Amino acid sequence: MPGPTSEMEPVEPQSLKKLSFKSLKRALDLFSPIHGHFAPPDPESKKLRISYKIHAEYGAIRNLPSQLASQVNSAPKDQASALSEVLALPGPEDSRDLQSGGAQNSLVVGPSVQLKRANDAGLPDISTAGVLASVPGTSERNPSTSALIERIPSKWPRPVWHPPWKNYRVISGHLGWVRSIAFNPSNTWFCTGSADRTIKIWDVGSGRLKLTLTGHIEQIRGLAVSNRHTYMFSAGDDKQVKCWDLEQNKVIRSYHGHLSGVYCLALHPTIDILLTGGRDSVCRVWDIRTKTQIHALSGHDNTVCSVFTRPTDPQVVTGSHDTTIKFWDLRYGKTMLTLTHHKKSVRAMALHPKENCFASASADNIKKFNLPKGEFMHNMLSQQKTIINAMAVNEDGVMATAGDNGSLWFWDWKSGYNFQQAQTIVQPGSLDSEAGIYALSYDITGSRLVTCEADKTIKMWKEDENATPETHPVNFKPPKDLRRF
Repeated sequence: MPGPTSEMEPVEPQSLKKLSFKSLKRALDLFSPIHGHFAPPDPESKKLRISYKIHAEYGAIRNLPSQLASQVNSAPKDQASALSEVLALPGPEDSRDLQSGGAQNSLVVGPSVQLKRANDAGLPDISTAGVLASVPGTSERNPSTSALIERIPSKWPRPVWHPPWKNYRVISGHLGWVRSIAFNPSNTWFCTGSADRTIKIWDVGSGRLKLTLTGHIEQIRGLAVSNRHTYMFSAGDDKQVKCWDLEQNKVIRSYHGHLSGVYCLALHPTIDILLTGGRDSVCRVWDIRTKTQIHALSGHDNTVCSVFTRPTDPQVVTGSHDTTIKFWDLRYGKTMLTLTHHKKSVRAMALHPKENCFASASADNIKKFNLPKGEFMHNMLSQQKTIINAMAVNEDGVMATAGDNGSLWFWDWKSGYNFQQAQTIVQPGSLDSEAGIYALSYDITGSRLVTCEADKTIKMWKEDENATPETHPVNFKPPKDLRRF
């Protein structure tokens, strides 16, 4: 006969929360049987904490010179009470009576009070600025402490006032986009290279055409005039780099070696060497006289589209479509430093004529770097929001940047403030889309600016003589957040 069937006890349904609390309690019981009690105080850490507090709050007046300490101790009581009256700040309404109220929520702060007798003795001033003595037994913060916080003025430099620039001459003569420009050292003429495959030489004063040189079979992207010889150098999309003798007005040397179009060109200021950069991602260093290639500065991953040179290291600086800027050691033909701050192609760079720094322009930002170490200084305070094809800076600290959409912006070099945003106007018969500036340069004095444009014109700009700080005030607001990259 089968035995009686025992019924199973019903299981009490428990929530997930209750189960987790149970599990937690078990873990605490297992690993910390005294979890309800505080850990015993550590005398060593307490000692450290108090010594740090004393040093932080009273470090300025803890070790007084003996002479000054004796003077402070022997100061009359009325002077001490007067000093404390100066330093005591009123708290809330119910804590006005400081003498009778005992420990109240008051702060004792001295912004700039010095002890007179100590100064008479010829000892250094000891200011009590920044020493806050909070009275114990208070839970509230004094509402008047906001009056104590010193407002730190912005460290950003204020921009220098510059008059706005205006267009005073339009020169038309080229039959294609004007891509490059260079001034001669005597400042009497300048040359422009164009997509019509010609180089034209213009008079600076009158803007008249003096000479047209032909020889390239593609558009001319780079021009430079030597200040040591009667030579002019040109480079173009036809892979050719040519040296022109300006006494005979003809090509006397060609430099062969580029595997693709040449986009930029620069002359070393003190040595007879020429630098060219192009679509083959290489900056080539040429000996002007012997036509030999001294170095091929390879390291960029894309077109080298901007280059400038200096008399001292780094003597060669290149910018590329691979978004980097490289400093080169000219003796060994090696990279000294690579700057990776930009996010887009570095199509233009400008070396300041006086200071040891340069600016580089990209579609994301215009950045300033220090030389010779290449430390990042700051971004310009506005974004042009276009491809920047060219930039130049003069000795007065006016930097001009030219955009692919025809925008010409003027900046104060020191502060990065954009004080003028001009827009070029296309010549009659051109499309609005041809409002693009491909090259620009100041003349030798820095008082004229010449832009080379997509509507086949050359425009000359100068400062407005009638402008004053009253008619064109500086509307400058220092930036709140400083980007470090």
